[in-house]
Amino acid sequence: MKILFIGDVVARAGRDALAKYLPEVRKELSPDVVIVNGENAAHGIGINDKICKEFFDMHVDVITLGNHAWDQREVIPYIEKEGRLVRPINYPEGTPGKGAYIHELSGGRKIMVINAMARLFMDPLDDPFAAVDKIVRAHPMGKAVNAIFLDFHGEATSEKMAMAHYLDGRVSAVIGTHTHIPTADSQILSGGTALQCDAGMTGDYNSVIGMKIDTPIIRFTRKLSMERLSPADGDGTMCGVYIETNDANGKAQKISAVRRGPRLLNA
Repeated sequence: MKILFIGDVVARAGRDALAKYLPEVRKELSPDVVIVNGENAAHGIGINDKICKEFFDMHVDVITLGNHAWDQREVIPYIEKEGRLVRPINYPEGTPGKGAYIHELSGGRKIMVINAMARLFMDPLDDPFAAVDKIVRAHPMGKAVNAIFLDFHGEATSEKMAMAHYLDGRVSAVIGTHTHIPTADSQILSGGTALQCDAGMTGDYNSVIGMKIDTPIIRFTRKLSMERLSPADGDGTMCGVYIETNDANGKAQKISAVRRGPRLLNA
C-alpha cells in the first residue's frame, strides 16, 4: 500500500500550498491513500466543516487533528457525523467524534488511521499508549486490516520515538505532528514500523512555526503577549511523508520525506 501523509496544514498559506502541490505529488507517487493533519487549517487554529469539504474535494481520504481540535466550535456537530475526520483517541470518553477510522480502498484493502495526542508538555489527556494498544490489538495487521497508520501529535521526540518502538511490528507507521518542523530521522524500525518524529507543517516557513514573525519575537524578548498570533501569509511549502507497506503483513518497506515549496530543500 502506498500512503501519503501531509503534516499540519496552517491557515490560508497551508491550504493554498496543499491545493498547489498535492496534485503533482499524487501524479508522481500514485498513493493509494492520502491523509492530512488539518488541526491548524482554519486561520492557524482548528478546522471547520467548510475546510474539511475542501480537503475531501482534493481527494484527501482522512483528516487527523490534535490539541486544536475544538478551537472552531462548528466542527463539533460535524465530527459526530463525519468519520473521516479523526480526533485524538485518548480524549476522555464522551468526547465527540472518533479516534480511528478504517478506510477501505478499491479492491477491498483496508487501512486503519489512528490519531493520538502525546502528554509530555501537552494537555494531560488519557494514556495514549494504552489507548492505541487497545485498538491495535483489536485490529491486527494482516488479519483485520492491511495497514495501520498513527498520527502521534506531540511536542517531545522522545515520546514519539517511544511510541514507535512500543508499536514496532504492530503498526505500519508512527509519524509525528505538532512541532511544525520536519525532522530528518525517517527510518524503518527492526520490526517493520516506519517512523518520522515530525512530518513538518504545510504553510509559510518564512515565519515562526507558521505565525507572523514580529509577535513571537516580542513575546520571547519582552515577555509581553498583548497581541494575538497571526498566521504568516506568504508562499507555503507542503511537507509530509511517503510510505510503502507490504499488504500481506502491513509492515513498512519504504519511507521518505516529501517536501514541495519555495523555502525548504525539496524532496
